Amino acid sequence: MIWGMSDSTDAPRRPDVPLSILDLAAVGPDETIADSFAGSVKLAQAAERIGYKRIWYAEHHNIGSIASSATAVLIAHVGANTEKIRLGAGGIMLPNHSPLVIAEQFGTLETLHPGRIDLGLGRAPGSDTAAMRALRRDEFSSERFPQDVQELQGLLSDNSPISGVIAIPGKGTFVPLYILGSSLFGAQLAAVLGLPYAFASHFAPHSLFDALQTYRENFKPSAQLAEPYAIAGVGVITAADKESAEAQLEITRRARVKNLFKSPSGGKLNDGEVDEVLSSYRAKVVDEMLTYSAVGTGTEAAAYLADFQEKTGAQELITVHYADSVDNRVKSVELLAEAAELTEAAEPTAA
Repeated sequence: MIWGMSDSTDAPRRPDVPLSILDLAAVGPDETIADSFAGSVKLAQAAERIGYKRIWYAEHHNIGSIASSATAVLIAHVGANTEKIRLGAGGIMLPNHSPLVIAEQFGTLETLHPGRIDLGLGRAPGSDTAAMRALRRDEFSSERFPQDVQELQGLLSDNSPISGVIAIPGKGTFVPLYILGSSLFGAQLAAVLGLPYAFASHFAPHSLFDALQTYRENFKPSAQLAEPYAIAGVGVITAADKESAEAQLEITRRARVKNLFKSPSGGKLNDGEVDEVLSSYRAKVVDEMLTYSAVGTGTEAAAYLADFQEKTGAQELITVHYADSVDNRVKSVELLAEAAELTEAAEPTAA
């Protein structure tokens, strides 16, 4: 059983921190990539209307069910179709790019949509080995991640760290940076640099509490941030009734199997092969990724998130809504918002 799937009849509980969304720009079984982009706009407009704090999009490559590879372009499109909700990357895989290019892209976004843009940074490839080669990413690029973060931060400030090079647009925009991670490395880096930290507990649950403790114990105030600000990822599947939510959970499990495993011939798994995986020890890999998932009605999901926030002490939760279609994803977002009675909150406090 996934943690938090409870039949409790206690009085409704709600998280008392802001809720945000990580939109994976998923492409459903009967959807096109154009449908996915239209769905991201629809979801962002709904989230803006009902009080979510921000929406982030993640850089992934060579994954047929995720359409957010050109992350900055997608943010620009959604920004042009919304008015006030914060938008950003959760994240840009910085070792895939030069800091100058990212400074220019997000400087452009901040100029187009002032005061609304975030830049979350990760060091994973966001892809498989073949895509890494196609991206021209070298084997040592992740080792330069701390230096690249600082270079990027400088390019977005008033004083370029590179003689004779200015990010145009970018200079002086001070786009806020966030460090993303699923291990202690990111927590340590965010603490040393005095940046907000977002942990990917929606798919990598194992080091969640150790990473948050490391971040808080080692945090050093910076110009961007006076005190630690931790965001935790959590999966959400809400529906009109628990049975419908559990059906969506099973669809999500099967989709994960198809993404993680291949048939003996090297192609995609058929339904029978998916059944075999889910009835074997390999199902543990899928279910571990879904450890922190709120599944049920809006009230049940809100109670789960309240418990999760209490245990983690996170200042913000970023929700990943799993569904088999755009409409079901938007409905999940709406049902949770209604039950959670979303809280308005300011940005993390600068020093």
